[in-house]
Amino acid sequence: QVQLVESGGGLVQAGGSLRLSCAASGRTVSRYGIGWFRRSPGKEREFVAGINWNGGSTYYGNSVKGRFTISRDNVDDTVYLQMNDLKPSDTALYSCAADLSGVGYPGIERDFRFWGQGTQVTVSS
Repeated sequence: QVQLVESGGGLVQAGGSLRLSCAASGRTVSRYGIGWFRRSPGKEREFVAGINWNGGSTYYGNSVKGRFTISRDNVDDTVYLQMNDLKPSDTALYSCAADLSGVGYPGIERDFRFWGQGTQVTVSS
């Protein structure tokens, strides 16, 4: 089993920055892709960013391109999401998930098997 724990959320003003962390335990995730997703009340879950197993490929949702950066440290089994120029529309519960296919981007034959509980990000205007 893999346990994923997110941290780094909080309250920030518009234009500010936060760095989220997704730390894995129980089993290494170095062969898994990792995706970040977010959900806000009344909205469907949205893909935010993803990274493949070795960090060689990254993916971003259209609403965060150019503002967010995903990276990973396979020695520490941690994935990071650097969020800059935050907007009130970024307010949501952010969760990370491990994709056993190794890709880290939603699609056919992906398997986001393990999920964290999430960390809340609130951006004030």
